[in-house]
Amino acid sequence: MRIVTRPDFDGVVCAALLYEAENVNVPVKWVEPNDMQKGLVDIHEGDIIANLPYDNRCALWFDHHHTNEIHKPFNGSFKIAPSAAGIIFEYYKDRFKLDYRELIKETDKIDSADLSLDEVLHPENYGYVLLSMTILGCDEHNERYWNRLVDLLRKFDIQRVLQDPEVKAHCDSVVEMNKAYKQILKENTKLIQHVSITDFRSFDKTPAGNRFLVYSMFPEAVVSVKIRYDNDDKEKVAVSVGHSIFNRNCHVNVGLMLSKFEGGGHRGAGSCQFHVSKAQDYIPKILDILLKNQDNEK
Repeated sequence: MRIVTRPDFDGVVCAALLYEAENVNVPVKWVEPNDMQKGLVDIHEGDIIANLPYDNRCALWFDHHHTNEIHKPFNGSFKIAPSAAGIIFEYYKDRFKLDYRELIKETDKIDSADLSLDEVLHPENYGYVLLSMTILGCDEHNERYWNRLVDLLRKFDIQRVLQDPEVKAHCDSVVEMNKAYKQILKENTKLIQHVSITDFRSFDKTPAGNRFLVYSMFPEAVVSVKIRYDNDDKEKVAVSVGHSIFNRNCHVNVGLMLSKFEGGGHRGAGSCQFHVSKAQDYIPKILDILLKNQDNEK
């Protein structure tokens, strides 16, 4: 039995809770949602999948993404909810020895992007927000760190976690990285009507930083689009789309829209990945839908 989840804050908390609730003694299998969607992940009989699309080989499945909903019997729980960790916490609520209520409350807030302007501009003053930004995903070289966070969050409160030398080093790095990221965003983002478009395809290595920062820098935008290469050989393009968390006037269901472009996600945020040869077709279509800003759920 393995825990299979994605490397973001919600995924890390999902893993921490599942280790406490189930008899799991093997390392987490960290995967990206797009790889699950395309059948590229070797799921084993008995695996527990969390915060990812369903696979019929798993024993248990927990998720909250709009585009991952299935309509057949399964073991586990699916709900449209702020976080997958919250669903797991509710499912196993009588099995936990420690009080994880604060951890779940903060995970719900972070994964649903329910943040204040001050939390976005000064994450260093908010422990959970800063910690979440140290989990950058995509880079398998960070697996040891993700696993360490899982272990720490199982045992300690946020203050003890932040005092861990390795965690502190990551947090300090994120604070410096965010300072540089603001200027990079400014130089590589353009505003077309109510859509902000950040294009990082000119970079050999995609810049990393505070994913919420763009909403504070372009208050006129109701939705943001980030375009980047997904791999070193530039054969795959990744597009991330998110409703502004401060100008909540985007009417497009992002996950539903991106499900038509080899991706998916929530109503308010999602991503897709595709071969570079499709970029000239897919990207203008995505932007056209967002510029029209019409309800696409009917």
